[in-house]
Amino acid sequence: MEQKKETECIFCKLAHGELPTDAIYEDDYFKVVMDLKPITKGHCIILPKTHAENIYELPEEYCSRVLLVAQKCSKVLKKVLHCDGLNLLQNNGEIAGQTEFHFHMHLIPRYEDDNVTMKFGEPITIDIQSVAEEIRKGF
Repeated sequence: MEQKKETECIFCKLAHGELPTDAIYEDDYFKVVMDLKPITKGHCIILPKTHAENIYELPEEYCSRVLLVAQKCSKVLKKVLHCDGLNLLQNNGEIAGQTEFHFHMHLIPRYEDDNVTMKFGEPITIDIQSVAEEIRKGF
């Protein structure tokens, strides 16, 4: 297992225990910590113990494991906090809302009347079949 670390990355420091956290889960690949700016009760983030700016750079072995960690922690959040739902949120690039450039996935427990909104814009008009064909050529 490769673990790359950036000395100035705050998320690397959190994942490797160099800064204090309220960790709820840890294994050889990930550390799951409470978000310091939670939008709901139980909002936490999954941090890989290797530095990758985004999903494009995250090693495959981490990609294949992150959803298992998300599921494991989500089940505990539901059981303990009795949330009504849960959002998984993972942003890549500033335009997509990424503010810390170390891959991370948010686990956001949702509650009835929590006043959190996550909305998509209006659908665009586009030839879906031609876009799908273009994308398939990239594999």
